[in-house]
Amino acid sequence: MTPLSVLPDRAQRRPARVLAISRPHPKDQLLRALSGLLALALVLLTAQQAAARPAPESFADLADELLPTVVNVSSTSLQATGPSTPEFDFFRDFFERRGGSPDNSPFPRKRERRATSLGSGFIIDASGLIVTNNHVIDDATEVTVTLHDDTEFAAEIIGRDPRTDLALLRIDPKGHPLKAAKWGSSESLRVGDWMMAIGNPFGLGNTVTAGIVSAKSRNINAGPYDSFIQTDASINRGNSGGPSFNLDGEVIGVNTAIFSPSGGSVGVGFAIPSDLARSIIEQLADDGRVRRGWLGVRFGPVDAATASAVGLNDTQGAVVNSVVPDSPAELAGIEPGDVILTWGDIEISVHRALPLAVAQTPVGDSVTVKVWRNRQEQALTVTVGELDEEVVAANMGQETPEPSKDANRALAEYGLILSPLTLDQRRELGLKPDDAGVRVEDVDTSSNFARKGLRRGDVIAEVNDTQVVNPEEVLDLFKKVEDEGFNIVALSVYRDGRYTWMAVELD
Repeated sequence: MTPLSVLPDRAQRRPARVLAISRPHPKDQLLRALSGLLALALVLLTAQQAAARPAPESFADLADELLPTVVNVSSTSLQATGPSTPEFDFFRDFFERRGGSPDNSPFPRKRERRATSLGSGFIIDASGLIVTNNHVIDDATEVTVTLHDDTEFAAEIIGRDPRTDLALLRIDPKGHPLKAAKWGSSESLRVGDWMMAIGNPFGLGNTVTAGIVSAKSRNINAGPYDSFIQTDASINRGNSGGPSFNLDGEVIGVNTAIFSPSGGSVGVGFAIPSDLARSIIEQLADDGRVRRGWLGVRFGPVDAATASAVGLNDTQGAVVNSVVPDSPAELAGIEPGDVILTWGDIEISVHRALPLAVAQTPVGDSVTVKVWRNRQEQALTVTVGELDEEVVAANMGQETPEPSKDANRALAEYGLILSPLTLDQRRELGLKPDDAGVRVEDVDTSSNFARKGLRRGDVIAEVNDTQVVNPEEVLDLFKKVEDEGFNIVALSVYRDGRYTWMAVELD
């Protein structure tokens, strides 16, 4: 049957006219094609303009609306001053036991002084709940909140979470009207989106700055749950605890840190994502503490060598180095050498995504975990436990660790003497019980490590992006580099409260 046979009768009686209609002039075809392309271009341009919001002409209206939600937070603490070492304390006590007066002692006792810390915060509930950073109110004996209209209130600390550097305060507004900010979704942010920060830099009072989202999921070695929003909005000392807003006036981040060699803003600031902050604050409001999920593994990144060894096509996931006895991981059948690929619906694209995914899972929930074992995927079911700092520390062997003599002897050939960190050392250094690291006990002054600036008392936290907690692990990683035909190691070194990076050629 030909195509013309299905046309109406009149088309069959006058085929010439039908053919004329179905075959327009070439010039008409070209015009129609150009018109269609123009229409398509207009549609695409309109869609693109709708997806990418233009820069506002002014932030004034947004600032007027949001400034009353932001507060200044001032905390007072008592800090000890004066020298204090075991030797110093011994001689001072000896002097006083021999009848010496403390007032005339050449070994004065430590004294306490009042220190004030200034920061920012924002009202999250009109009843008087206020969010800020933990480091703003840490060790505080008094906390004062100053509203946008300069009204002051004494604040009570409801709860705090050092791991994410968040804290929740409460004031009694005594009938004073408060305006609360609204949470937004940090997950919906895109790199390049506008954001506005409000805070109290250098104690000047509420200050508005604006910038864009420079990056997401930044790791700055602040803790195990690093996933910061990076922004070029000006953030300085005193902005800590203040909010960052999107153009809809919603809180999408809690400003908490800056990268600054000079101490001032250089356009690299970091905010805790609102999706993480909101869940923490809600737990603090309900219970005054945070319950975190716990898996019970020590893990590391999947580098190219590991991926090749286990048969993976790329360096995704987190490789399990060891499993805590009787932990949720062991009960689920997770084994050393497994590569964790997914946690529930979350893909573990990089190893650092695992602790945050686990921590945000409600305690007691069952989660399907995909692991790579024997060159194939396996699905295991984990019942999530609750993170206990003391259990974690004890199972990581950090309380009374002793490196083997063989490890010390081998490391000495590289010019290093290392030891595991005790819990007391961690407290003195400001590290958490489960933070990675080994202490540098001595460095050969003629070694490359000394030339690069490594010194006694430093803490080596990572070797080639792999966390280490004992000298044996450091030695194994050095040997691995050499076995692969290389001789340079990258170290993450903790010193004076911050992490630095150095590349060192092995002798």
